[in-house]
This record gives sequence, C-alpha cells and structure tokens, in this order.
Amino acid sequence: MKRKVISAALLSLLIVGETAAARKPSATFKRAPEPTVQTHVDGYLGGRIDACIRVRVMSEDENLLVAPFRQRNETNRWQSEFWGKWTLGAIGAYRYNRDPQLLQKIGNGVSGLLSTQSEDGYIGNYAPEAQLTNWDVWGQKYTLLGLLAYYDLTGDKKAIEGACKLADRLMTVIPAKKEIEMAGIYRGLPPSSILEPIVYLYNRTGNGKYLDFAKYIVGRWETDKGPQLIGKALAGVPVAERFPFKSGWETWCSWDNGQKAYEMMSCYDGLLELYKITKNPDYLEAVEATVRNIIDEEINIAGSGSAFECFYHGKRLQTDPAYHTMETCVTMTWMKLCQNLLDLTKNPLYADQIEKTTYNALLAALKEDAGQIAKYSPLEGVRSAGEHQCGMHVNCCNSNGPRAFAMIPTAAVLSSNDSLFVNLYGPSTTKASLGKNEISLEQTTAYPEDGDIEIAVNAPRNLEFAVAVRIPAWSKVSRVAVNGESIGDVRPGTYVTVRRRWEPGDKISVNLDMRGRLVELNGYQAIERGPIVLARDSRFDDGFVDEASVIQANADGYVELMPVTEADKPEKMWMVYTAPLVLGTDLEGDFYKPRQIRFCDFASAGNTWDRRIRYRVWLKKTYNVILAPQQ
Repeated sequence: MKRKVISAALLSLLIVGETAAARKPSATFKRAPEPTVQTHVDGYLGGRIDACIRVRVMSEDENLLVAPFRQRNETNRWQSEFWGKWTLGAIGAYRYNRDPQLLQKIGNGVSGLLSTQSEDGYIGNYAPEAQLTNWDVWGQKYTLLGLLAYYDLTGDKKAIEGACKLADRLMTVIPAKKEIEMAGIYRGLPPSSILEPIVYLYNRTGNGKYLDFAKYIVGRWETDKGPQLIGKALAGVPVAERFPFKSGWETWCSWDNGQKAYEMMSCYDGLLELYKITKNPDYLEAVEATVRNIIDEEINIAGSGSAFECFYHGKRLQTDPAYHTMETCVTMTWMKLCQNLLDLTKNPLYADQIEKTTYNALLAALKEDAGQIAKYSPLEGVRSAGEHQCGMHVNCCNSNGPRAFAMIPTAAVLSSNDSLFVNLYGPSTTKASLGKNEISLEQTTAYPEDGDIEIAVNAPRNLEFAVAVRIPAWSKVSRVAVNGESIGDVRPGTYVTVRRRWEPGDKISVNLDMRGRLVELNGYQAIERGPIVLARDSRFDDGFVDEASVIQANADGYVELMPVTEADKPEKMWMVYTAPLVLGTDLEGDFYKPRQIRFCDFASAGNTWDRRIRYRVWLKKTYNVILAPQQ
C-alpha cells in the first residue's frame, strides 16, 4: 500500500520573501534544559572513556582547528568540520568530568572561531566562488552545532548570536542561489543535514523563520532531485538501494551517490528534532523504518556498518573482507541516531544497538594508549591510524570519535516522568532528579565479564516511582529480583519495570545469560558472549588465525567458554576465553579432537596496532561432505 509523502506545497515555505521578513527576531534566547540524569561510569568501560578524554580530547590544539577558517581558500575539502566535531566531543566530555582546563580549551576555541566571522555572517573556509558546493554547508552545520552546544553549556550569548548570524546569512543564499539539495555532493545529504541545528535555533530563539527554513529543507528532500528520505523510507526502499552509485571513484564521490551512510543518518537526526515540534507521524515513521532496515541489512556483528562509508547490504556480506569498513564516523552517528530514538520512544531495541556498538565497534576504534581513533575497524586483519586529512594534523574520525565516548554515560540511564530506564550495565553511579526528588542508582557488577548486576536504589523514604531494567534480546534466560524476591515475565528484548515505594537498602538484582553463542553465516562461524564479539588474535600463538575450523557447540548453539586467568593473558587484553575447535582439514590421528583455542573480546583484538599482529572474527568453517546435503 502506498504511503502519503510530504506535500509539494511545502516547497512554497521559502524563508526569503514577505513571510520571513515580517517575522521579528526574538529578544531573548532560551538554553536547552540541563540534563536531569548524570551517570559516572567505572570499570573497564569507564577507564576507556577517561582515557579518550585525557589523551585524545585534551591533546588537541584548538587553535589549529580554527586556522582553516582564517584562510578562506578551500574549494572541495572538509577541514571546517573538524572544529565542530572536536568541540561537541569536548563539551560532552566536560559535562561528564567538569575539568576546568577542558572548559578553558573549549572557550578558547569558540572565541577563536567567532573572531573569523565575516561581517555578512559567514564562518567557513571556502573561497567565495566555491561556496555552496561540496562540504561548505556541511561544515557550517558543525559550526552551528558547536556554537549552540557551547551556548547551552555556558549561556554565552556571543555564541548563539554568532550562530544566528551564520544561519541568517545562509538563508539569504539558499534557495536564492541554490536549492539546498544542490548545495553539496551525495544527493544533497551533507547540506541537508543542517536541518538539525536549524531546528535547535528555532527552539532557542522562538523565531519562526528557522522553523520555516527547516520545513523548506524537508520539502526539498521529496523533489525529483532530492534524497527522498521520507518517501523512500515509507515505501520500504532499503538504504542500500535509495540512489545507488555506479562503479568507480568518480561516481562514488559525486552528487548521484545517495547511499552515504553517515550523512544520511545525520539528516534523520534532524528529522527527529523537527518531529518533536510538528508531531508529523510520517517523520517518526520514516526514521524508525530506516533504522530498522539498517539493523536488518547493514549493521554487522560488531555493531557498525558501511564500506567506503556507504550502505551496501553489509550485514549479509560481512564475512567477505571489504575495503574501508566500519568508519568510526558511521559508528558514532549510528549510536547518536539510536540514542535519539531511545530517548524519544524508550524502545529497548535501540539500547541493545548502543550496547553492541559501544563494546565492539567503538572500543575497537580506540588505540590501547588512547592516542588515536581508527578511521576503520575491519572484522579481520590489522588496525591502524587514519591518514591526516585536508592538509591538517587530524582526520574526521579522530575528531568525531570522542563524541561517542562522551555519549555513553548519557545513554546509560534515562528518565521519563516518574520512571528511570536502566539501559547500560556496568559499575557506575547515577544521580537523577524526578521532580523535586533526588535519586541515585549504584550498580555493583563486573558486567560484561559476568552477568550478575546489583542495583542499589537510594531515594527519599516511601517515594513511589519506577525503575525499568533492560533485558537484552540476546539474553534468553534472565532473572530479575527485588530484595531477593523474583519477578516473573522476564522476556528478552524488553524492560522489566519495578514500580514500588522504595525504602533504604532496596536492591534490584539482574542476572543475564552469558553463555557463548555460535553464529553462522555464509559458511563462516563466530562467537558472541553477552554483548561482546570474540576474535582470534595471533598474539595467542595457538595456530593460524586464518585456518579453517569447526567451533564445537551443543544442539542449542551454545559454546562452552572457559575464562583465561590474568597471568595467562597477553598484555593489554581485557577478556580472554578458550573455546573448543577442531582445526584444519586433517582428521587423522588426534587432529579430530577439539583443541582449546583462545579468543579475546573484539576491542582487544589487534589493539596494539602492530601490523605484524592479525586478528579475525569470522572463521571459515571446514566443509564436511558427510554431513552436507547431497546435490
């Protein structure tokens, strides 16, 4: 059945002309509300968050990120995104650790950037003749996001005034000189993603011209030239088939390619923000349908996707080595889109995705010493630093990756009305405000090394509210208890909601199914344990990681995993287990007997970035003609 799409009448909502001119700018600005929930993460994951902030964020020279904005000679590259990406990650990091030195760095970067603003409002690095092409508007999006985030943090009016001036200038040239979908490559996805900060500007100023411009952008999506992000989503068109590019570098890096993963998801982030204002059900449905398609057809076993940063039906093709898989910018944006949906819908499906991506694709991208964030994190091979981009000292993923690490604590526990939603497990402390009441949740656990979690609920005596604990979809046998009394109807992929009048000493216990799970695809095998994907690593020196094998599992598909002691682990590895495998193609002598082969968590695999070390997730399954069906 055909679905209605955005009406062409929206195309008339141009912000130039009498309607916009008649609107007066708001006399006051309104900051976004402060978060009502703050979580501090401890344990291994907390250590990686701290390391990313301490090393990757704090080591950045914010003055070098501002430098391109002073030059104004670019014609096709994307240097202007680096300042905004780093600033967003740094602000998220400061909200987490409140380091005054970090705040000073952020403020210095904001001041430096604002000093480059032209009289007409432009902040960017493109030469006048090249503006509104390639990555120019995309860079302005990140500038707006960074300035607005700084205003929300500090209340500095210079930041939001600079953002308004930049947006107002953009709205004088679009659509007067170019329609939004023609102001950049990849079917207009990069410039269209400016929708998100434009909606934020409306929220903070109340000025209707920004809402008009947001509606104009979405209206242009549904034209013949637009990316049709709503119509194709509602029609069920897979993301890999929206506007496929023809083979070849020139067509990949062109306007015709509408499969670009990171940029497409960034547009959907903006559409969610517009949905919150308009409540147009098509907007939310388009985003959720797209995300479901990405889960079903693109996200791989490690929680990310894309090759050459494009959707390509990657889930079913993940056993084939591919160039440039799992770009960290794609990983970060996937987490952000899922978190936005989780916050809006409280659907645990999105929390499952965030957890999977966090513990695998994201942690794998951070070098063990936290000095670098990989551009790509393939499921086999080696990890390495990405190139310096655009004549600068950084690249897109080194700038963007810290945003994902700063995002983890904000997704851990969410609030809604009189309920708290526990989404991520691990040793942590959460402080939350429900109305005028202050509540804390303290998790005591070694998760995900084991599946036992204890949550101490500390609240004013006899206060009634709900705590909803997530049961991951992978946990087939789970238990939840309050003060030792079991709760029934515990199902995978749901929240178990405990509503009661809480007393001092009340505790929720959660036990999750941490058995090893065998996964098979395309003649390959892999092992998952809890949210963790396991991998072979050549540092174990227990055979060739590329050798064919058969992982031994019981009839239900579970693999018996044995933990390896700390003394027997290679350096710089987090979790190590042995699993029974029959190796190779020789069943003579003792070769038919399973051997205990060591696996580590995917994030630890290859984490030294030494190119002499190889790892792999998917193991080729040895073909057995006796057990195979005959042709």
